[in-house]
Amino acid sequence: MASFDPDAPAAPGSGLFGLDTPAASAGVRVLPVPFDATTSYRRGAAHGPAAVIAASRQVDLFDLRFGRPWRAGIHTAPLDPHIAEWNEAASAAALPVIAAGGSEPGDPRAARVDEYGERLNRLVHDWTAATLSDDALPVVLGGDHSVPFGAIVACAERHPGLGLLHLDAHADLRVAYEGFRWSHASILHNVLEQAPGVERVVQIGVRDLGERERERIEADERITTLFDPEWGRARLEGSDLRRLAREHVERLPDLVYLTFDVDGLDPSLCPGTGTPVPGGLLWHEVMALLEELVASGRRVVGCDLCEVSPGAAGDPRGESWDAVVGARLLYAMIGAAVAGRG
Repeated sequence: MASFDPDAPAAPGSGLFGLDTPAASAGVRVLPVPFDATTSYRRGAAHGPAAVIAASRQVDLFDLRFGRPWRAGIHTAPLDPHIAEWNEAASAAALPVIAAGGSEPGDPRAARVDEYGERLNRLVHDWTAATLSDDALPVVLGGDHSVPFGAIVACAERHPGLGLLHLDAHADLRVAYEGFRWSHASILHNVLEQAPGVERVVQIGVRDLGERERERIEADERITTLFDPEWGRARLEGSDLRRLAREHVERLPDLVYLTFDVDGLDPSLCPGTGTPVPGGLLWHEVMALLEELVASGRRVVGCDLCEVSPGAAGDPRGESWDAVVGARLLYAMIGAAVAGRG
C-alpha cells in the first residue's frame, strides 16, 4: 500500500475503490454475491455487485466522517462462477413459482431453489469463517437480501452474543415466503431460528410488513424495531434524530453485525431496488446513525450491503444512480467498521 496514491485515478480493471490489496494483507475483504433468485417483485440485484464495483472506482477515498478507510486494505474476492450458475438455475425454477403467487408444500421447483440457496449459504459461511480466522472484516456485497445468511451465522459462531443492526424497509420475518425457505423476505426469521449466537436484533427503517411479522416483533424479546413512521414523525417535529438513533444503538451488544438492504433508504436514493417503499432514511440520517454506532464504542465484526440494483439488464459500467449511491454507502459502512476496530 506504500506506493498507492489515493488521489490518483483508479486503474482500469482495478478492484473495489480502485484498490488491489492482496487478501493476505487486507484488513477488509469483500465477497461479491450476484444472486437474486428469490426476488419477488423487480429483478436486477444480481447485477448489483459488478455495478457497485465499477462505480466505486470514481469514489474519492478521503472520507469526511471516517477518514481513510482504504488504509486498512480492501480486497475484493474474485467473482465465483458457481454463484452465477446457481442463480441462473435457481431463477429458472423460481420464476414460474413467483408468477403463480407462490408454491404449495412439496413443490419440487421450490425445493430446487432451496437447494441452491443452501449451496450459497455454505459458500458464504465458509468464506466468512476463513476471513474471521484471519482477523479481517468480512463484507458481503449482494445480491438480494437472502445472500448474507451464511455470513451472519459465521459471525455469530465466532462471536456468541452478537447483535444485529438491520436497516431495511421490510422486517424480513416471513416464513418460507412464496414457498422458498431461503427467501430474501425470510432472512431475519432464518437468523433468529438458526443462529443462536445472535442475542439481539435492532431494526431501523421498517415500514412495510405483514400482520404475522408485527406479531413476531411484539412477541420476540430479542427484536427491537424502530418503525419508519416513528422516525418520520420525529423528523417532522424537529426532534433530535441523533438521540433517537443513539437510544437504539445502545440496545445492541458490544459486537455488532450490520446488515443493510438499500430499500431502507428513501427511494430517491435507490430507485432501481427490487421492492421500493415510500419513506425511509435520508442520506445524512444514515451517516449520523453510523457515526453514533462508532461513538458508542461498539465494534462491527461483519457487514453486508444488499439489493442495489442497476436494473434488470444491468449496467456493467456502474453508471446508474443506484450503483453510485451503493458504492458510497459501502465505503461509509467500511469506514465505520474500520473506525470501530481502531
